[in-house]
Amino acid sequence: MKLDPHNCYKTYLALKNHFTKDTYDYHKYQGKTRSSIQSFYKRKDRFFFEKMSRQKNDQEILEFFISSFASCDDPQSLWIGEIIKTGESSYIKWKKKIQELSHVFKSDIYQLFSDNDIHKIFETNGSSHPLIVKKFLRKEITLETLIILDKLLDLRKTYDEKMKDPIWDFISMRIRKYSPFIKIDKFKYKKILKECVN
Repeated sequence: MKLDPHNCYKTYLALKNHFTKDTYDYHKYQGKTRSSIQSFYKRKDRFFFEKMSRQKNDQEILEFFISSFASCDDPQSLWIGEIIKTGESSYIKWKKKIQELSHVFKSDIYQLFSDNDIHKIFETNGSSHPLIVKKFLRKEITLETLIILDKLLDLRKTYDEKMKDPIWDFISMRIRKYSPFIKIDKFKYKKILKECVN
């Protein structure tokens, strides 16, 4: 089903709010935003939403914007001009990663555990980040892997209690905001994790 240009814009706005505002939840508010059709047609960038609504169906448009905000290091600073330039390549890479998610996870976990003690990977004394967070910051593991490990081990809750610093707060929010869009079979991923650790 094709979205009209204004609804395409509203999807963008809802996801931007979701990924950048602490209090807005895309799922809770069912993607609703305050945007009038009059204000939309005054926007200089409306041609982009008009073009997108002709090229993609509603699910593809949703995924397109999720991929842009999830792939960006700082969703707060991401503006529509950048999405217009790099969005399609981000979307293609993101789709491939999601299609091969179990392989991406397995590869990241092998990388994590290859020469590290299990406790060292997750351990934090509160004043320094655990190795898993350092590896994410160095782009050695993906945000999706962090999210899967959080779903399996409830890492975010533990780290939120132990680490009080702006870097972790930012990562924690990214995990929380992106997590509902990552659907996994927990049994399957627990099995992969056990195989890699052993």
